[in-house]
Amino acid sequence: MTAVDYRGQTTLITGASAGLGAEFARQLAARGSDLVLVARRKERLEALAAELRAQHRIQVDVVEMDLATGDPGQALATHTERLGLHVTSVINNAGFASFGPFHQADPVRLRQEIAVDVTAVADISRAFVEQLRTAGRGVLVNVASMAAYQPNPRMALYGATKAFVLSLTEALWEESRGTGLRVLALSPGATRTEFFDVVGTDRAAGGTRLASPVEVVGTALDALDRRNPPPSVIVGRMNRVMASLARRLATRRQVIRAIGRLTAKEA
Repeated sequence: MTAVDYRGQTTLITGASAGLGAEFARQLAARGSDLVLVARRKERLEALAAELRAQHRIQVDVVEMDLATGDPGQALATHTERLGLHVTSVINNAGFASFGPFHQADPVRLRQEIAVDVTAVADISRAFVEQLRTAGRGVLVNVASMAAYQPNPRMALYGATKAFVLSLTEALWEESRGTGLRVLALSPGATRTEFFDVVGTDRAAGGTRLASPVEVVGTALDALDRRNPPPSVIVGRMNRVMASLARRLATRRQVIRAIGRLTAKEA
């Protein structure tokens, strides 16, 4: 395989109003891809779309949608078909987390978290993967997390949702081999976005260095450009080292206790 040529492609990006979604939009626009930007905040989407049209002379369509409701995969497939758009790449980036003991969590928020972080990822992937495989020249990127690699006390549900995303995406990588579609699970660590504003505390970062969206998206696109792209990639050398050490040198009990101490409330 050679590097991905995004010229003439149409990439659908969820969670595109800020953070990693907006950065994916900027970097893919710079590589020549037309875009379909999906999020709840239409004003932000419109502003980003105007910026990218002016800078790169590409087509950018905006879809205002709450991925926690309805059937987002079918809704997006129907919407893009109605507009005459042939989506060749998908970036499932939308997601959010809750912080705190699971037994104190708001059940409604937990259901919304599952809907966005799990159900929408699977639903959108299923709605588009067949046409992506047929096109055979694009990418399917599902954003997981370092939280996918171990249980996460005080972010128990979030870690579980990202473990799902990692497992699903790596399986799709194998299923899509030979089709030309490049599938990648992207696992960033703590990143400088609005994520912690939504969570409600920066303790969820565990005191680690915050990566920039530019670094995270660049890591994903570089991985996809490899001659033999991997099924998943962890962002940051230290994160990769820690994930490897946790698997090889520590017991399950030790890893869980260590993560619990990192996210524990300060005395």
